[in-house]
Amino acid sequence: MSNFDNGFARFGSTVARADAREIDQGLRAYMLSIYNFMAIGVAVTGIVALVVYNMAVTTVGAPDAVAAVRGGIALTEFGRLMFISPLKYVVMFAPLAIVLLLGFKVQSMQPSTAQGVFFLYAALVGASLSTIFLVYTHASIANVFFISAASFGGLSLYGYTTKRSLSGMGSFLMMGLIGIIIASLVNLFLASSALQFAISVIGVLVFAGLTAFDTQKLKEQYLFGLSGADEATIGRSAVMGALTLYLDFINLFVMLLQLFGNRSND
Repeated sequence: MSNFDNGFARFGSTVARADAREIDQGLRAYMLSIYNFMAIGVAVTGIVALVVYNMAVTTVGAPDAVAAVRGGIALTEFGRLMFISPLKYVVMFAPLAIVLLLGFKVQSMQPSTAQGVFFLYAALVGASLSTIFLVYTHASIANVFFISAASFGGLSLYGYTTKRSLSGMGSFLMMGLIGIIIASLVNLFLASSALQFAISVIGVLVFAGLTAFDTQKLKEQYLFGLSGADEATIGRSAVMGALTLYLDFINLFVMLLQLFGNRSND
């Protein structure tokens, strides 16, 4: 009887280890798909930002120049439409509409459709962010991007590997995020450099914390809810996970750029 019990126990532990390996492999594939979608989204944003900027500016005195900006740089007609005309508000708020669409409709979408909407969102963000090339030197944008990428990678790795629960940070980070949004709206009217500096400092801390927090949350989301889900559900969840980390990265980059970026007119 004892031999039977021992054999059953060994069989049970073998099955448990096999299940654990399957879950671990599924988790790695899930997180890898999130990071892949996010990386493609960031690449799309960067490429679109550069393309829009190159189409929007020219040299002063060029046949297509319509409005001087500074030094030897002028806007083309396309640049005037994108950066000066009321169309700039459409470009600015269009990404918000896409986020709302994904948030409310993603569960009824095919994974491929959700991916397409996410990449469209990344492209619109790129068009919106193209103005940073007018404000900051290209070298400082590149430097801050690599600093942001390294910081994001380290923070996300910490969130994935740490055994410490980061759930307690969630409420404080959300309060900080709401505070940043409110302060940013107020500063649209005040145009205070001191308030903007404070927003940027707090923003770096908040989005650094959110990077680790969201990574751990995505990992737990798979372990405790998606490990047995169908492929379509996992695919849609991966897109939403990519959107979450994409937003953390882009906002971290923007806040660091506001702190450490060298302005073109300095």
